[in-house]
Amino acid sequence: MVATRASLLQRGIVAGLAGGFAEIVWVTLYSELTGGNAAQIARAVTTAVSLNALFPSMSVTVGIVVHMVLAVALGLVLAMIWQWLAQRTQSTAACYLFVLAALVGVWTMNFFVILPVLSAPFITLLPYAVSLTSKLLFGLATAETLRRMSAPIAVRAAA
Repeated sequence: MVATRASLLQRGIVAGLAGGFAEIVWVTLYSELTGGNAAQIARAVTTAVSLNALFPSMSVTVGIVVHMVLAVALGLVLAMIWQWLAQRTQSTAACYLFVLAALVGVWTMNFFVILPVLSAPFITLLPYAVSLTSKLLFGLATAETLRRMSAPIAVRAAA
């Protein structure tokens, strides 16, 4: 069953927020355990999108907002693609595989193509394994959100 635009929009937003929040929790936890500074990551996001000059005293807040806006945008894209793929498979595992593969692709593009051009210092703030884990956690949170929010539609379609 195809979701309505409103339900698809809702799923994408919630899935993106879940993924973005999972990344924030992971980076904060990693920073606390290693003596790092999670605020430095948020400031680096603000720098990468060239918003420091506009909001010099709010760089941490702006970095978090930018991160979450990008997370929601990604959640929307993943929800739309998953809706299309879900019409072709009934496998719960397929949702996880699709989202995790997409997030590995996003991480690869970010750290090897986009960030070296936009803000090369950003890629050195966390070890690759930590930033990749962050994206995988985004993927798990997003996939689980899509699975849970799509379940009632699948149940109705089967009835």
